[in-house]
Amino acid sequence: MWRCVWNWIKKERDLRRILFILLLCGSTLSGLATAHEQVDVAELVIGHVEDCYEWHITTWGDTELSIHLPVLVWSRTSGFHCFSSTHLYPAGIEHEGLHIATEGKYKGKIVEGDVRPFDFSITKTVLGLLVNSLLLLVIVLTTARWYRHRQPHDNAPRGFIGLMEMMVMMIEDDVIKPCVGSDYRRFSPYLLTAFFFIFTNNLMGLVPLFPGGANVTGNIAVTLVLAVCTFVAVNVFGTRDYWKEILWPEVPMMLKCPLPLIPLIELFGIFTKPFALTIRLFANILAGHFIILALTSLIFVTAAMGPFINGPMTVLSVVFSIFMNCLELLVAFIQAYVFTMLSAVFIGMSRVGTRENRKRE
Repeated sequence: MWRCVWNWIKKERDLRRILFILLLCGSTLSGLATAHEQVDVAELVIGHVEDCYEWHITTWGDTELSIHLPVLVWSRTSGFHCFSSTHLYPAGIEHEGLHIATEGKYKGKIVEGDVRPFDFSITKTVLGLLVNSLLLLVIVLTTARWYRHRQPHDNAPRGFIGLMEMMVMMIEDDVIKPCVGSDYRRFSPYLLTAFFFIFTNNLMGLVPLFPGGANVTGNIAVTLVLAVCTFVAVNVFGTRDYWKEILWPEVPMMLKCPLPLIPLIELFGIFTKPFALTIRLFANILAGHFIILALTSLIFVTAAMGPFINGPMTVLSVVFSIFMNCLELLVAFIQAYVFTMLSAVFIGMSRVGTRENRKRE
């Protein structure tokens, strides 16, 4: 039996190459882990996903290569401050009366004494957001430029332009049209922008090299802003019938007067929808980062247990990390798709009167 298995492995050259690469990566990372046994795994994981005032790229020997971002702070006592964050690292160093708190409720944030001033700094998440938005803008404008001088009877686009057309048509035909209804064109620009914005940020968050790796959609502030945009689109453009179903639904009178039980529940439901959008996207993306970093950290956790344990665990860590990265590529698309679909459903529910009237016509 073992001889048959060995003969099969010898014939599979691609499999041998993959195993060789995994063993090579495992032995290399195992050696690095042995040389750095005192790795704080919790600090490594939390430091990657949390926001900060510098963008750490790599460590070369004793030298840390980082991009120090601009600090923009306004204090009621000392006025406006503008300087590079290099003056505040290592954390705790004071500059112009400001420092990064190392403990307490403002840990990791710039404080003046024990008070936190108004902080408008360009942090890692903000820079990642700007870079990813610029990348998305270039992609969209490049695609639009290709279509500018084309006629309807021209051949279909190929390559990247064809991929973009396929994704736009998929979201437009399979999500926006059936969920929003007959006046879907009014909301297509926002929903398509939301999908590609989330998808781009999710993918860039998986890239381990600068300018990728920023935990943008794993930041609850970013997902909250996206959910608020959907909240505004739902309630500002909601029809009269939509608000009637909320404020005066067709239920027995005892359920809405004198105690407005059902209207209170419906009003509460208005705010649970953006809350669900916020937490769903934030939690799924953040959990993916945690899992990948935790699997990678197995190399350093088992380094002190000796090469007999650390070697196989390193190979397993590499294999599962590659698997999780591939899975996260799928999750990046699914989360963008689900956010767009739920936003379209909520908008369609608020346009119920318009949709029914047009069906009658």
